[in-house]
Amino acid sequence: MKNSKRWGRRVLSALAAAAVLAAVPVGAAGNGKSKGKPPASSHRYIEVQLLGINDFHGQLNVTRKVGGREVGRADYLAAYLKQREAENKNTLLVHAGDAVGASPPVSALLQDEPTIEVLNKLGFDVGTLGNHEFDEGVAEMLRLIHGGYHPATGDFAGADFPYVSANVVDAQTGKPILPPYVIKRVNGMPIGLIGVTLTETPTIVTPSGVAGVKFIDEATAINKAVRELKKKGVQTIVVLAHNPGVSNPDGTNASGEIVDIAKNVDDEVDVIFAGHNHAYLNAVVDGKLLVQSYSYGTAFSDVDLKIDPRTKDVVAKKAEIVTTYHDGITPDPEIRALVEKYEAKVAPLVNQVVGTAAETITDEQNESGESALGNLIADAQRAAMKTDFAFMNPGGIRADIEQGEVTWGELYNVQPFNNQLVKMTLTGAQIRQLLNQQWQPTQTRMLQISGLRYTWSASRPVGEKVIDIQLPDGTPLKPDAEYTVTVNSFLADGGDGFTVLTHGTNREVGPVDLDALVTYIRQLSQPFSAQIEGRITKLQ
Repeated sequence: MKNSKRWGRRVLSALAAAAVLAAVPVGAAGNGKSKGKPPASSHRYIEVQLLGINDFHGQLNVTRKVGGREVGRADYLAAYLKQREAENKNTLLVHAGDAVGASPPVSALLQDEPTIEVLNKLGFDVGTLGNHEFDEGVAEMLRLIHGGYHPATGDFAGADFPYVSANVVDAQTGKPILPPYVIKRVNGMPIGLIGVTLTETPTIVTPSGVAGVKFIDEATAINKAVRELKKKGVQTIVVLAHNPGVSNPDGTNASGEIVDIAKNVDDEVDVIFAGHNHAYLNAVVDGKLLVQSYSYGTAFSDVDLKIDPRTKDVVAKKAEIVTTYHDGITPDPEIRALVEKYEAKVAPLVNQVVGTAAETITDEQNESGESALGNLIADAQRAAMKTDFAFMNPGGIRADIEQGEVTWGELYNVQPFNNQLVKMTLTGAQIRQLLNQQWQPTQTRMLQISGLRYTWSASRPVGEKVIDIQLPDGTPLKPDAEYTVTVNSFLADGGDGFTVLTHGTNREVGPVDLDALVTYIRQLSQPFSAQIEGRITKLQ
Protein backbone atom coordinates (compact mmCIF):
# COMPACT_ATOMS: atom_id res chain seq x y z
CA MET A 1 0.00 0.00 0.00
CA LYS A 2 1.22 3.40 -0.63
CA ASN A 3 -1.04 6.05 0.81
CA SER A 4 -3.74 6.04 3.43
CA LYS A 5 -6.33 8.49 4.58
CA ARG A 6 -4.71 10.84 6.98
CA TRP A 7 -7.74 11.63 9.07
CA GLY A 8 -6.66 14.37 11.37
CA ARG A 9 -3.02 14.36 12.26
CA ARG A 10 -3.43 18.07 12.79
CA VAL A 11 -5.98 17.60 15.54
CA LEU A 12 -3.46 15.64 17.60
CA SER A 13 -2.28 18.56 19.69
CA ALA A 14 -5.69 19.98 20.48
CA LEU A 15 -7.34 16.66 21.16
CA ALA A 16 -4.49 15.24 23.20
CA ALA A 17 -4.48 18.34 25.33
CA ALA A 18 -8.20 17.89 25.77
CA ALA A 19 -7.59 14.34 26.92
CA VAL A 20 -5.93 15.67 30.04
CA LEU A 21 -9.28 17.19 30.97
CA ALA A 22 -11.05 13.90 30.52
CA ALA A 23 -9.73 12.29 33.69
CA VAL A 24 -7.41 13.35 36.48
CA PRO A 25 -5.27 10.18 36.16
CA VAL A 26 -4.26 11.22 32.63
CA GLY A 27 -2.64 14.36 33.92
CA ALA A 28 -1.07 12.43 36.75
CA ALA A 29 0.37 9.92 34.33
CA GLY A 30 1.82 12.78 32.35
CA ASN A 31 3.86 13.64 35.42
CA GLY A 32 5.23 10.12 35.55
CA LYS A 33 2.87 8.95 38.29
CA SER A 34 0.94 5.71 38.27
CA LYS A 35 -2.83 5.61 38.40
CA GLY A 36 -2.69 4.26 41.95
CA LYS A 37 -4.24 1.22 43.54
CA PRO A 38 -8.02 0.95 43.20
CA PRO A 39 -10.10 0.94 46.37
CA ALA A 40 -10.88 -2.41 47.93
CA SER A 41 -14.11 -4.03 46.75
CA SER A 42 -16.53 -6.08 48.75
CA HIS A 43 -16.97 -8.34 45.70
CA ARG A 44 -14.31 -10.79 44.67
CA TYR A 45 -14.17 -9.64 41.08
CA ILE A 46 -11.10 -10.27 38.98
CA GLU A 47 -9.59 -7.00 37.80
CA VAL A 48 -8.09 -7.11 34.33
CA GLN A 49 -6.20 -4.31 32.63
CA LEU A 50 -5.99 -3.86 28.86
CA LEU A 51 -3.27 -1.50 27.61
CA GLY A 52 -3.74 -0.61 23.96
CA ILE A 53 -2.18 1.45 21.20
CA ASN A 54 -3.24 2.14 17.65
CA ASP A 55 -1.59 3.64 14.56
CA PHE A 56 1.93 3.51 15.96
CA HIS A 57 3.39 3.61 12.43
CA GLY A 58 6.85 2.56 13.57
CA GLN A 59 7.49 5.89 15.29
CA LEU A 60 10.35 4.48 17.37
CA ASN A 61 12.42 7.65 17.61
CA VAL A 62 10.03 10.46 16.71
CA THR A 63 9.21 13.09 19.33
CA ARG A 64 6.13 15.26 18.98
CA LYS A 65 4.66 18.01 21.14
CA VAL A 66 1.28 18.34 22.83
CA GLY A 67 0.61 21.63 24.58
CA GLY A 68 4.29 22.49 24.38
CA ARG A 69 5.32 19.23 26.12
CA GLU A 70 7.25 16.47 24.38
CA VAL A 71 5.42 13.19 23.77
CA GLY A 72 5.93 9.95 21.88
CA ARG A 73 8.98 7.72 21.19
CA ALA A 74 9.07 4.00 21.84
CA ASP A 75 11.28 4.25 24.93
CA TYR A 76 8.88 6.63 26.70
CA LEU A 77 5.83 4.65 25.63
CA ALA A 78 7.57 1.55 27.00
CA ALA A 79 8.18 3.25 30.34
CA TYR A 80 4.49 4.10 30.70
CA LEU A 81 3.31 0.66 29.66
CA LYS A 82 5.71 -1.11 32.00
CA GLN A 83 4.69 1.20 34.85
CA ARG A 84 1.00 0.43 34.36
CA GLU A 85 1.63 -3.28 33.80
CA ALA A 86 3.53 -3.51 37.09
CA GLU A 87 0.40 -2.34 38.93
CA ASN A 88 -1.75 -5.24 37.74
CA LYS A 89 -0.43 -8.69 36.92
CA ASN A 90 -3.67 -9.35 35.02
CA THR A 91 -2.64 -7.19 32.06
CA LEU A 92 -2.88 -7.70 28.31
CA LEU A 93 -1.09 -5.47 25.77
CA VAL A 94 -2.92 -5.04 22.46
CA HIS A 95 -2.73 -2.97 19.29
CA ALA A 96 -5.47 -2.05 16.83
CA GLY A 97 -3.49 -1.99 13.58
CA ASP A 98 -1.11 0.24 11.62
CA ALA A 99 1.70 -0.70 13.98
CA VAL A 100 3.93 -0.47 10.90
CA GLY A 101 3.81 1.34 7.58
CA ALA A 102 4.40 5.03 6.81
CA SER A 103 7.24 4.57 9.28
CA PRO A 104 10.35 6.71 9.81
CA PRO A 105 13.63 5.44 8.34
CA VAL A 106 14.77 3.78 11.58
CA SER A 107 12.03 1.21 11.05
CA ALA A 108 11.11 1.45 7.35
CA LEU A 109 14.63 1.03 5.97
CA LEU A 110 14.85 -2.25 7.89
CA GLN A 111 11.49 -3.55 6.59
CA ASP A 112 9.73 -2.48 9.81
CA GLU A 113 11.35 -5.38 11.62
CA PRO A 114 12.58 -3.01 14.39
CA THR A 115 9.00 -2.10 15.30
CA ILE A 116 7.94 -5.72 15.59
CA GLU A 117 11.00 -6.43 17.72
CA VAL A 118 10.10 -3.55 20.05
CA LEU A 119 6.54 -4.86 20.41
CA ASN A 120 8.02 -8.30 21.13
CA LYS A 121 10.28 -6.88 23.84
CA LEU A 122 7.33 -5.13 25.43
CA GLY A 123 5.43 -8.40 25.55
CA PHE A 124 2.44 -7.52 23.42
CA ASP A 125 -0.23 -10.20 23.58
CA VAL A 126 -2.27 -9.67 20.41
CA GLY A 127 -2.62 -7.29 17.46
CA THR A 128 -4.74 -6.82 14.39
CA LEU A 129 -4.24 -5.55 10.84
CA GLY A 130 -4.58 -1.93 9.79
CA ASN A 131 -4.58 -0.77 6.19
CA HIS A 132 -0.87 0.03 6.45
CA GLU A 133 0.03 -3.56 7.25
CA PHE A 134 -0.68 -4.12 3.54
CA ASP A 135 1.89 -1.51 2.40
CA GLU A 136 4.11 -4.08 0.72
CA GLY A 137 1.56 -6.76 0.03
CA VAL A 138 0.10 -9.74 1.85
CA ALA A 139 3.22 -11.91 1.62
CA GLU A 140 5.43 -9.31 3.31
CA MET A 141 2.78 -8.65 5.92
CA LEU A 142 2.64 -12.34 6.78
CA ARG A 143 6.46 -12.51 6.84
CA LEU A 144 6.55 -9.81 9.53
CA ILE A 145 3.96 -11.74 11.54
CA HIS A 146 5.17 -15.32 11.09
CA GLY A 147 8.82 -14.71 10.27
CA GLY A 148 10.84 -15.39 7.13
CA TYR A 149 13.56 -14.17 4.83
CA HIS A 150 13.86 -10.80 3.11
CA PRO A 151 16.78 -10.03 0.77
CA ALA A 152 17.35 -6.63 2.40
CA THR A 153 17.45 -7.84 6.00
CA GLY A 154 17.91 -11.60 5.98
CA ASP A 155 16.05 -13.96 8.28
CA PHE A 156 13.53 -12.55 10.73
CA ALA A 157 11.79 -14.45 13.51
CA GLY A 158 8.50 -12.54 13.25
CA ALA A 159 6.08 -11.45 15.96
CA ASP A 160 6.07 -13.29 19.29
CA PHE A 161 2.35 -12.59 19.63
CA PRO A 162 -0.63 -13.56 17.46
CA TYR A 163 -2.41 -11.32 14.97
CA VAL A 164 -6.15 -11.77 14.58
CA SER A 165 -8.32 -10.83 11.61
CA ALA A 166 -11.91 -11.94 11.20
CA ASN A 167 -12.80 -9.99 8.04
CA VAL A 168 -9.74 -10.28 5.78
CA VAL A 169 -10.29 -13.44 3.77
CA ASP A 170 -8.58 -15.30 0.96
CA ALA A 171 -10.20 -14.21 -2.31
CA GLN A 172 -10.41 -17.79 -3.57
CA THR A 173 -11.31 -19.80 -0.48
CA GLY A 174 -13.22 -17.14 1.47
CA LYS A 175 -11.41 -18.21 4.63
CA PRO A 176 -9.65 -15.72 6.95
CA ILE A 177 -5.95 -15.39 6.24
CA LEU A 178 -5.30 -15.17 9.98
CA PRO A 179 -7.19 -16.54 13.00
CA PRO A 180 -10.39 -14.51 13.49
CA TYR A 181 -9.83 -14.40 17.23
CA VAL A 182 -7.67 -15.67 20.06
CA ILE A 183 -8.64 -16.65 23.60
CA LYS A 184 -6.35 -15.40 26.36
CA ARG A 185 -6.73 -16.72 29.89
CA VAL A 186 -6.06 -14.10 32.54
CA ASN A 187 -6.15 -15.33 36.12
CA GLY A 188 -8.37 -18.15 34.94
CA MET A 189 -10.77 -15.89 33.04
CA PRO A 190 -11.11 -16.55 29.29
CA ILE A 191 -11.01 -13.36 27.23
CA GLY A 192 -11.80 -13.45 23.52
CA LEU A 193 -10.06 -10.92 21.28
CA ILE A 194 -11.37 -10.45 17.74
CA GLY A 195 -9.68 -8.42 14.99
CA VAL A 196 -11.15 -6.53 12.02
CA THR A 197 -9.87 -4.06 9.44
CA LEU A 198 -11.85 -1.33 7.69
CA THR A 199 -13.52 -2.60 4.53
CA GLU A 200 -12.44 0.54 2.64
CA THR A 201 -8.83 -0.70 2.67
CA PRO A 202 -8.79 -1.67 -1.04
CA THR A 203 -9.72 1.92 -2.00
CA ILE A 204 -6.77 3.39 -0.09
CA VAL A 205 -4.20 0.75 -0.99
CA THR A 206 -2.49 -0.02 -4.26
CA PRO A 207 -3.96 -3.11 -5.96
CA SER A 208 -0.77 -5.08 -5.38
CA GLY A 209 -1.06 -4.44 -1.65
CA VAL A 210 -4.36 -6.30 -1.32
CA ALA A 211 -3.99 -8.78 -4.18
CA GLY A 212 -5.51 -12.13 -3.28
CA VAL A 213 -7.63 -10.98 -0.35
CA LYS A 214 -11.10 -9.57 0.23
CA PHE A 215 -12.53 -7.53 3.08
CA ILE A 216 -15.95 -8.56 4.36
CA ASP A 217 -18.31 -6.50 6.52
CA GLU A 218 -16.80 -5.87 9.94
CA ALA A 219 -19.96 -6.35 12.01
CA THR A 220 -20.83 -9.57 10.17
CA ALA A 221 -17.35 -10.97 10.81
CA ILE A 222 -17.38 -9.90 14.47
CA ASN A 223 -20.78 -11.48 15.10
CA LYS A 224 -19.69 -14.77 13.58
CA ALA A 225 -16.62 -14.82 15.82
CA VAL A 226 -18.71 -13.89 18.87
CA ARG A 227 -21.03 -16.83 18.22
CA GLU A 228 -18.04 -19.18 18.16
CA LEU A 229 -16.59 -17.68 21.32
CA LYS A 230 -19.88 -17.97 23.18
CA LYS A 231 -20.08 -21.65 22.23
CA LYS A 232 -16.66 -22.03 23.86
CA GLY A 233 -17.91 -20.43 27.04
CA VAL A 234 -16.22 -17.06 26.54
CA GLN A 235 -18.26 -14.18 27.95
CA THR A 236 -15.63 -11.41 28.06
CA ILE A 237 -15.09 -10.26 24.48
CA VAL A 238 -12.84 -7.49 23.15
CA VAL A 239 -12.65 -6.29 19.55
CA LEU A 240 -9.55 -4.76 17.98
CA ALA A 241 -10.97 -2.77 15.08
CA HIS A 242 -8.98 -0.62 12.70
CA ASN A 243 -11.97 1.62 12.10
CA PRO A 244 -12.31 5.33 12.86
CA GLY A 245 -14.12 7.00 15.73
CA VAL A 246 -13.94 10.13 17.85
CA SER A 247 -15.62 11.58 20.92
CA ASN A 248 -15.50 14.58 23.22
CA PRO A 249 -13.21 14.25 26.24
CA ASP A 250 -16.22 13.61 28.46
CA GLY A 251 -17.40 10.77 26.23
CA THR A 252 -20.22 12.64 24.55
CA ASN A 253 -20.85 13.03 20.83
CA ALA A 254 -19.17 9.79 19.79
CA SER A 255 -19.17 9.36 16.02
CA GLY A 256 -17.51 7.47 13.20
CA GLU A 257 -17.62 4.01 11.65
CA ILE A 258 -16.82 2.36 14.97
CA VAL A 259 -20.04 3.73 16.46
CA ASP A 260 -22.08 2.11 13.70
CA ILE A 261 -20.19 -1.14 14.18
CA ALA A 262 -20.82 -1.05 17.94
CA LYS A 263 -24.55 -0.73 17.37
CA ASN A 264 -24.58 -3.71 15.02
CA VAL A 265 -22.55 -6.26 16.93
CA ASP A 266 -23.61 -8.72 19.60
CA ASP A 267 -24.12 -7.20 23.04
CA GLU A 268 -21.69 -9.77 24.43
CA VAL A 269 -18.91 -7.50 23.07
CA ASP A 270 -17.60 -5.49 26.01
CA VAL A 271 -14.81 -3.30 24.62
CA ILE A 272 -13.81 -2.10 21.15
CA PHE A 273 -10.39 -0.60 20.48
CA ALA A 274 -10.61 1.66 17.41
CA GLY A 275 -8.02 3.25 15.11
CA HIS A 276 -7.24 4.77 11.73
CA ASN A 277 -8.25 8.40 12.24
CA HIS A 278 -5.65 9.18 14.91
CA ALA A 279 -8.18 10.68 17.31
CA TYR A 280 -9.41 10.66 20.91
CA LEU A 281 -12.23 8.26 21.73
CA ASN A 282 -13.45 7.22 25.16
CA ALA A 283 -17.19 6.60 25.15
CA VAL A 284 -19.86 4.01 25.83
CA VAL A 285 -22.11 3.22 22.86
CA ASP A 286 -24.84 0.58 23.06
CA GLY A 287 -23.23 -0.79 26.20
CA LYS A 288 -19.81 -1.20 24.56
CA LEU A 289 -16.79 0.77 25.76
CA LEU A 290 -15.06 2.37 22.74
CA VAL A 291 -11.50 3.71 22.94
CA GLN A 292 -8.86 5.14 20.64
CA SER A 293 -5.65 6.89 21.72
CA TYR A 294 -4.53 9.24 18.96
CA SER A 295 -1.47 7.80 17.16
CA TYR A 296 2.33 7.50 16.92
CA GLY A 297 2.72 6.37 20.55
CA THR A 298 1.77 9.82 21.83
CA ALA A 299 -0.87 8.17 24.02
CA PHE A 300 -2.26 4.79 24.98
CA SER A 301 -5.60 3.42 26.15
CA ASP A 302 -5.83 1.97 29.66
CA VAL A 303 -9.01 -0.10 30.02
CA ASP A 304 -9.93 -1.59 33.39
CA LEU A 305 -12.37 -4.49 33.56
CA LYS A 306 -13.98 -6.19 36.52
CA ILE A 307 -14.95 -9.77 35.72
CA ASP A 308 -17.27 -11.89 37.84
CA PRO A 309 -15.47 -15.27 38.23
CA ARG A 310 -18.84 -17.05 38.52
CA THR A 311 -20.30 -15.83 35.23
CA LYS A 312 -16.93 -14.99 33.58
CA ASP A 313 -18.56 -11.82 32.30
CA VAL A 314 -17.67 -8.15 32.69
CA VAL A 315 -19.57 -6.35 35.44
CA ALA A 316 -17.76 -2.98 35.27
CA LYS A 317 -15.46 -1.21 32.84
CA LYS A 318 -13.77 2.13 32.46
CA ALA A 319 -10.95 3.68 30.44
CA GLU A 320 -8.36 6.43 30.42
CA ILE A 321 -6.52 7.85 27.42
CA VAL A 322 -3.04 8.52 28.79
CA THR A 323 -0.67 10.94 27.06
CA THR A 324 3.00 9.86 27.03
CA TYR A 325 4.56 13.09 28.26
CA HIS A 326 8.33 12.92 28.56
CA ASP A 327 8.66 15.11 31.63
CA GLY A 328 8.37 13.28 34.90
CA ILE A 329 9.18 9.77 33.65
CA THR A 330 12.44 8.08 32.70
CA PRO A 331 12.61 6.42 29.27
CA ASP A 332 12.93 2.67 29.34
CA PRO A 333 16.65 1.82 28.98
CA GLU A 334 16.12 -1.53 27.26
CA ILE A 335 13.97 -0.07 24.50
CA ARG A 336 16.17 3.01 24.19
CA ALA A 337 19.22 0.81 23.58
CA LEU A 338 17.29 -1.15 20.96
CA VAL A 339 16.23 2.03 19.13
CA GLU A 340 19.79 3.40 19.22
CA LYS A 341 21.04 0.17 17.65
CA TYR A 342 18.69 0.63 14.71
CA GLU A 343 19.50 4.33 14.44
CA ALA A 344 23.17 3.48 14.05
CA LYS A 345 22.39 1.06 11.21
CA VAL A 346 20.57 3.67 9.11
CA ALA A 347 22.57 6.76 10.14
CA PRO A 348 24.85 7.07 7.07
CA LEU A 349 21.91 7.59 4.72
CA VAL A 350 19.46 9.24 7.08
CA ASN A 351 21.84 12.01 8.19
CA GLN A 352 22.80 13.25 4.71
CA VAL A 353 22.02 16.98 4.46
CA VAL A 354 19.94 17.80 1.37
CA GLY A 355 19.36 21.54 1.86
CA THR A 356 18.39 24.27 4.29
CA ALA A 357 14.82 25.44 4.85
CA ALA A 358 14.45 29.18 5.38
CA GLU A 359 11.38 28.54 7.52
CA THR A 360 9.19 25.64 8.52
CA ILE A 361 7.15 24.43 5.53
CA THR A 362 3.89 22.76 6.54
CA ASP A 363 1.15 20.81 4.86
CA GLU A 364 -1.51 22.76 6.73
CA GLN A 365 -4.12 23.70 4.16
CA ASN A 366 -5.77 27.09 4.01
CA GLU A 367 -9.53 27.47 3.58
CA SER A 368 -9.20 26.90 -0.14
CA GLY A 369 -7.30 23.61 0.32
CA GLU A 370 -3.76 24.70 -0.60
CA SER A 371 -0.61 24.14 1.45
CA ALA A 372 2.97 25.35 1.09
CA LEU A 373 4.43 21.86 1.40
CA GLY A 374 1.90 20.49 -1.06
CA ASN A 375 3.02 23.09 -3.58
CA LEU A 376 6.67 22.18 -3.08
CA ILE A 377 6.06 18.47 -3.57
CA ALA A 378 3.82 18.94 -6.61
CA ASP A 379 6.43 21.24 -8.17
CA ALA A 380 9.13 18.64 -7.55
CA GLN A 381 7.10 15.92 -9.23
CA ARG A 382 6.23 18.05 -12.24
CA ALA A 383 9.90 19.00 -12.65
CA ALA A 384 11.02 15.36 -12.41
CA MET A 385 8.67 14.20 -15.19
CA LYS A 386 8.65 17.44 -17.23
CA THR A 387 4.86 17.55 -17.54
CA ASP A 388 2.28 20.29 -17.83
CA PHE A 389 0.71 19.55 -14.47
CA ALA A 390 1.22 17.51 -11.30
CA PHE A 391 -1.26 16.37 -8.65
CA MET A 392 -0.34 15.11 -5.18
CA ASN A 393 -2.74 13.45 -2.73
CA PRO A 394 -2.60 15.04 0.73
CA GLY A 395 -2.66 11.69 2.55
CA GLY A 396 0.80 10.97 1.15
CA ILE A 397 2.34 13.94 2.96
CA ARG A 398 3.17 12.65 6.43
CA ALA A 399 5.31 15.34 8.12
CA ASP A 400 6.39 18.97 7.83
CA ILE A 401 9.81 20.26 6.80
CA GLU A 402 11.28 22.06 9.79
CA GLN A 403 13.34 25.23 9.54
CA GLY A 404 17.10 24.71 9.27
CA GLU A 405 19.19 21.90 7.80
CA VAL A 406 17.03 19.31 6.06
CA THR A 407 18.30 15.73 5.99
CA TRP A 408 17.39 12.82 3.77
CA GLY A 409 15.78 11.18 6.78
CA GLU A 410 13.52 14.17 7.38
CA LEU A 411 12.36 14.10 3.77
CA TYR A 412 11.72 10.38 4.10
CA ASN A 413 9.36 11.19 6.96
CA VAL A 414 7.54 13.60 4.63
CA GLN A 415 7.13 11.00 1.86
CA PRO A 416 7.66 7.49 3.26
CA PHE A 417 5.66 5.42 0.78
CA ASN A 418 8.22 4.92 -2.01
CA ASN A 419 5.68 5.54 -4.73
CA GLN A 420 6.97 5.79 -8.27
CA LEU A 421 5.96 8.79 -10.32
CA VAL A 422 3.75 8.17 -13.35
CA LYS A 423 3.43 10.43 -16.37
CA MET A 424 0.20 10.20 -18.34
CA THR A 425 -1.94 12.13 -20.79
CA LEU A 426 -5.37 13.49 -19.85
CA THR A 427 -7.82 15.74 -21.64
CA GLY A 428 -8.88 19.02 -20.14
CA ALA A 429 -12.30 17.49 -19.46
CA GLN A 430 -10.68 14.62 -17.56
CA ILE A 431 -8.64 17.08 -15.48
CA ARG A 432 -11.84 18.90 -14.53
CA GLN A 433 -13.37 15.54 -13.58
CA LEU A 434 -10.28 14.74 -11.52
CA LEU A 435 -10.56 17.97 -9.56
CA ASN A 436 -14.27 17.43 -8.97
CA GLN A 437 -13.53 13.95 -7.57
CA GLN A 438 -11.93 15.68 -4.56
CA TRP A 439 -15.40 15.97 -2.99
CA GLN A 440 -16.42 12.44 -2.03
CA PRO A 441 -19.37 11.06 -0.05
CA THR A 442 -17.55 10.70 3.26
CA GLN A 443 -14.49 12.90 2.88
CA THR A 444 -12.94 15.76 0.93
CA ARG A 445 -9.39 15.21 -0.31
CA MET A 446 -7.81 18.36 -1.72
CA LEU A 447 -5.11 17.47 -4.23
CA GLN A 448 -2.01 19.62 -4.14
CA ILE A 449 -1.31 20.97 -7.60
CA SER A 450 1.39 22.37 -9.86
CA GLY A 451 1.15 24.03 -13.28
CA LEU A 452 -2.42 25.34 -13.06
CA ARG A 453 -4.87 27.34 -10.96
CA TYR A 454 -8.57 26.89 -10.33
CA THR A 455 -11.52 28.25 -8.40
CA TRP A 456 -14.27 26.33 -6.65
CA SER A 457 -17.44 26.98 -4.73
CA ALA A 458 -18.85 25.07 -1.76
CA SER A 459 -22.36 26.05 -2.78
CA ARG A 460 -22.24 24.08 -6.02
CA PRO A 461 -23.28 20.41 -6.10
CA VAL A 462 -20.81 17.54 -5.84
CA GLY A 463 -19.34 16.87 -9.25
CA GLU A 464 -19.66 20.51 -10.29
CA LYS A 465 -17.79 22.41 -7.59
CA VAL A 466 -14.84 23.41 -9.80
CA ILE A 467 -15.49 26.59 -11.76
CA ASP A 468 -12.56 28.13 -13.66
CA ILE A 469 -9.34 26.26 -14.46
CA GLN A 470 -6.46 28.29 -15.85
CA LEU A 471 -2.93 27.76 -17.05
CA PRO A 472 -0.14 29.84 -15.47
CA ASP A 473 -0.47 32.47 -18.22
CA GLY A 474 -4.16 32.94 -17.42
CA THR A 475 -5.55 31.15 -20.45
CA PRO A 476 -8.36 28.69 -19.73
CA LEU A 477 -7.94 24.93 -19.76
CA LYS A 478 -9.42 23.55 -22.97
CA PRO A 479 -11.74 20.55 -22.49
CA ASP A 480 -10.71 18.87 -25.75
CA ALA A 481 -6.97 19.56 -25.50
CA GLU A 482 -4.51 16.96 -24.22
CA TYR A 483 -2.13 17.68 -21.35
CA THR A 484 0.65 15.73 -19.69
CA VAL A 485 0.20 15.02 -15.99
CA THR A 486 2.36 13.62 -13.19
CA VAL A 487 0.88 11.66 -10.28
CA ASN A 488 2.27 8.99 -7.99
CA SER A 489 1.59 5.31 -8.63
CA PHE A 490 -1.01 5.14 -5.87
CA LEU A 491 -3.10 7.85 -7.54
CA ALA A 492 -2.41 6.46 -11.01
CA ASP A 493 -4.19 3.27 -9.96
CA GLY A 494 -7.26 5.21 -8.85
CA GLY A 495 -6.35 5.44 -5.17
CA ASP A 496 -8.35 7.64 -2.78
CA GLY A 497 -11.27 7.54 -5.20
CA PHE A 498 -9.57 9.42 -8.08
CA THR A 499 -10.76 6.89 -10.62
CA VAL A 500 -10.43 9.13 -13.67
CA LEU A 501 -6.66 8.67 -13.48
CA THR A 502 -7.05 5.01 -14.43
CA HIS A 503 -8.07 6.25 -17.91
CA GLY A 504 -4.86 8.20 -18.51
CA THR A 505 -2.98 7.25 -21.67
CA ASN A 506 0.67 7.18 -22.77
CA ARG A 507 1.89 6.13 -19.35
CA GLU A 508 5.54 6.39 -18.41
CA VAL A 509 6.99 5.37 -15.05
CA GLY A 510 9.57 7.67 -13.47
CA PRO A 511 11.61 7.90 -10.27
CA VAL A 512 10.41 7.31 -6.72
CA ASP A 513 8.60 10.36 -5.32
CA LEU A 514 11.12 10.79 -2.48
CA ASP A 515 14.04 10.81 -4.93
CA ALA A 516 12.28 13.47 -6.99
CA LEU A 517 11.82 15.65 -3.90
CA VAL A 518 15.45 15.24 -2.82
CA THR A 519 16.72 16.10 -6.31
CA TYR A 520 14.45 19.11 -6.58
CA ILE A 521 15.41 20.57 -3.20
CA ARG A 522 19.12 20.11 -3.91
CA GLN A 523 18.88 22.28 -7.04
CA LEU A 524 16.93 25.08 -5.35
CA SER A 525 18.65 28.27 -4.19
CA GLN A 526 19.53 27.83 -0.53
CA PRO A 527 18.02 28.40 1.91
CA PHE A 528 14.86 27.28 0.11
CA SER A 529 11.26 28.08 0.88
CA ALA A 530 7.72 27.46 -0.35
CA GLN A 531 4.50 29.41 0.08
CA ILE A 532 0.78 29.28 -0.50
CA GLU A 533 0.40 31.10 -3.82
CA GLY A 534 -3.31 31.12 -4.58
CA ARG A 535 -3.19 28.11 -6.87
CA ILE A 536 -6.53 27.02 -5.38
CA THR A 537 -9.19 29.64 -4.61
CA LYS A 538 -12.45 29.03 -2.80
CA LEU A 539 -15.04 31.55 -3.91
CA GLN A 540 -17.18 33.09 -1.18
